[in-house]
Amino acid sequence: MSTIQELGDKLAGLSLKDAVELGKYLKDTYGIEAAAGGAVVMAAGGGGGGAAAAKEEEKSNFDVVLKEVDAAKKIGVIKVVREATGLGLAEAKAFVEAPGKPVKTALPKADAEKLKKQLEEAGAKVELA
Repeated sequence: MSTIQELGDKLAGLSLKDAVELGKYLKDTYGIEAAAGGAVVMAAGGGGGGAAAAKEEEKSNFDVVLKEVDAAKKIGVIKVVREATGLGLAEAKAFVEAPGKPVKTALPKADAEKLKKQLEEAGAKVELA
């Protein structure tokens, strides 16, 4: 197995919490941050012409983005976020208190809509990206 395959397998096996920590580390240390579609982008790097084609292909997978939370229903939203992500209570609370981030990424449409519905029923405003 190649080094790239091993690294890819390790990245795919990360928990959401570890992936968030990795993203912060890469951004702080190397200026690399995740784009909205989940691709990694170098701050000083250039893009390719295939970005539009990749975006069209991605439409079979969606990101569930937490946009806003009704303060009176925050506890219910935290519960749904914890179930969906596996985050601990403190991490889920911090996540819900700073909306604008994806709860889950690259979900099939049916799964994304199901999670969106759960979050909305709990008191959140959610967007599929």
